[in-house]
Parts: sequence; C-alpha cells; structure tokens
Amino acid sequence: MLMHAPVGRHRRRHVFVLSVAAVALAAAGCSSDSGGGTAAPTPTANGDAVSAQATSLGSVLVDGRGRTVYEFANDTSSKSTCTDACAAVWLPVAAPATVPSSEPGVTGKLGTTSRSDGSRQLTVAGHPVYTFTGDSAAGQTNGQNQVLNGGLWTVVSAAGAPLRTTASSGNSGPSY
Repeated sequence: MLMHAPVGRHRRRHVFVLSVAAVALAAAGCSSDSGGGTAAPTPTANGDAVSAQATSLGSVLVDGRGRTVYEFANDTSSKSTCTDACAAVWLPVAAPATVPSSEPGVTGKLGTTSRSDGSRQLTVAGHPVYTFTGDSAAGQTNGQNQVLNGGLWTVVSAAGAPLRTTASSGNSGPSY
C-alpha cells in the first residue's frame, strides 16, 4: 500500500520552494553589474544613437556603448556590401526605430539603409556604419586602416567622412 504525505505538509513544501525561487529571482533583478566582467560581444550592434567622442585620432563617432564607428570603402553608396562573414566581424550599427534629426557633436546627416537580410542599418552622411569586434572596449580604434574583406576600414568623423589617419596607440588589432 502506497502512503502519501499529508496534503498540508506537501503544500507547505511547494510554497517554500516557490518562495525561495521568487527571492532568488528578485535578488538577481536587483543586483548591479559593476562592470568588472567582460560581456560577450552581441551579434549585432544595439541600435543606440551615435555621438562624437574625442580620441587619439580626433573627434570620431561612437555608438551608444561607446564603441568606435567605422565605414567600409567598398560601400560606395548607401547600400552595405558587408554581409555574411564580413558582418560577423564588422557589426552593422542597427538603425533606431526613429532616426533622430541630430545627435550631440554629430554634423553628418543620419539616415538608414535596408540590408540584404531585411534589417535596417544606420547611415551617416549616406554611408552605412559598423562597429568592429576587434575593439574590446569603448574608445578603442583597432579597426582603423585595416584592409579586410576586400577593402579599407576607417573610423568615421563627426561629419560622417572617413578619417584616413593612423592611430598613435591602440591600433594593434587582430588581422583577419
């Protein structure tokens, strides 16, 4: 004959387990990340607005995470030619739902272009813009003057033009 635990004791155990789970979830939601860890790179840029930032190269555009923004010389129009494996290294900056008419320090006109996969990419002065997976922290310019995926990559000035200067530091990025 099979004996079952009394219903009251069984319910109390479920309530206790659920309470512990709720407390754990609440604690996780309230914890703060001090930035000590390194976040894994996201598969696509986050679509935050761009802004101008002073670097060793001069005033350049950065995305909402502070990552340097680049343009690809092979993009001769507003259409991106960086797809597939290229786009896995040079992450297209996603266009926000509503493109702002201006951003702090940015003098180049902001716009969008449709990518071959149907997503929308931010453009500055008519050029699609990207971030580089070789930049592991905000302010790095490891992609500057890299010739990869069949073309030259350069940081983007506040006006939206490529900055064709060499970095004095921080440009020892990986070669792909």
